[in-house]
Amino acid sequence: MTKDVDRRDAGRKGLGGRAPHLVAAVDLGASKVGCFIMRPDGVDRQERTVRVAGVAHVRSRGVRGGAIVNVGEAAEAMAHAVEQAERMAGASVSGVVLTTSCGGLASGRLQAAISLGARPISDHDLSRCIQMALAQARTPGRRIIHLLPIAWSVDRQRPVKDPRRLHGRELALELLVVTIAETTFATLGHCADLAHLSLDGVVAAPFASGLAALEDDEMDLGAVCIDMGGGATSVSVFSEGSLVHVDSLPVGGGHVTADIARGLSTTLAGAERIKTLHGSAIASANEDRDMVEAPPRGDDPAAGPVVVARSLLKGVIAPRVEETLELVRERLRLSGAPIPPGASVVLTGGASQLSGVRELAVRVFDRQVRLGRPRRAPHLADSASGPAFCAAIGVLQRSAFGPREAVSDRSLAARPRDEGQGADGGVLSRAVGWLRVNL
Repeated sequence: MTKDVDRRDAGRKGLGGRAPHLVAAVDLGASKVGCFIMRPDGVDRQERTVRVAGVAHVRSRGVRGGAIVNVGEAAEAMAHAVEQAERMAGASVSGVVLTTSCGGLASGRLQAAISLGARPISDHDLSRCIQMALAQARTPGRRIIHLLPIAWSVDRQRPVKDPRRLHGRELALELLVVTIAETTFATLGHCADLAHLSLDGVVAAPFASGLAALEDDEMDLGAVCIDMGGGATSVSVFSEGSLVHVDSLPVGGGHVTADIARGLSTTLAGAERIKTLHGSAIASANEDRDMVEAPPRGDDPAAGPVVVARSLLKGVIAPRVEETLELVRERLRLSGAPIPPGASVVLTGGASQLSGVRELAVRVFDRQVRLGRPRRAPHLADSASGPAFCAAIGVLQRSAFGPREAVSDRSLAARPRDEGQGADGGVLSRAVGWLRVNL
């Protein structure tokens, strides 16, 4: 408890008694836990870039298959990553914003419309329309983590970004609601508590990755960001500058590693090593002659290494990666997400770096595909600027530049004061209060 008080007090006061208002993003994944800390002076609004003061990433524990399976281990890994980043930044943080693909991320779209009088549209009209949309939200067993206006329209004309001061008879809104399993949200809060941190918000990993990796033109013209993590693969869809869809499935790079370990009768560590060094999702020349070695299972000193042709390794990797991408394609088709015909596909996450994944994605989606990296963070070292770090950078960019949400992170992350109050009612009441102050 003493450590808890010390950490929170240090985060409030900062070094030298200053109030730094640091932003700490923690990416909680199945293969790694990363922490990126940004100071207020790390935001360059003219260039729209961010500068990170502290960076750290450690091996993840307690997270498997898109779920937290050991709270103590996950909390310990989180605390370790935060402490290392704090040392680099020379500052302490009291709270973190978690980004994750755990909890079966999902989204839905709500629509609402209100009648207007013969006067310009005001903040109050926007607030009424958002309240009407939120009143339709029914998310039993789920916790809302994002409430994002997709588009406004006046008199059913072309959607507008900001309808204020326009004249019309009807104001309509389409609102995106992103949710996570309530049990997972509670577990994330417990992990933060055990790490002596307050939970300042939860951000869907594919949303954050899209903010970090996509260009403005891609967001406007349409893009699908596929975040390929170790325990889950999640997807976000952007169109006309807005997030319009989020989904996830509990299959990731760790499943490829497990397939290799089973197929080659080697250890998980050995499977991960040969996947990284020799793995590929597409055929290559001379792969029948190229041989790879992997350590055997067990502790028999007489057992020699497992030696197989590289073609066999590819025969294990390619079907799993192709199946994962086809599942994403089918889920997108069934979701009815508004994906423009010319939308591109951008791959992020550590598992996307496997050789041949981009080429395989081109075949599966029949679209332009590229590998995404964090943009607008030009000072990052090579070790922290790859596709695996898009989600953490995206949290910092969102904190600095938006997009603006209907309810703040802190309001959504707050635990209801009245336990008898429904989750939907709590979100609605917090939205009304936040809108009254901020719109």
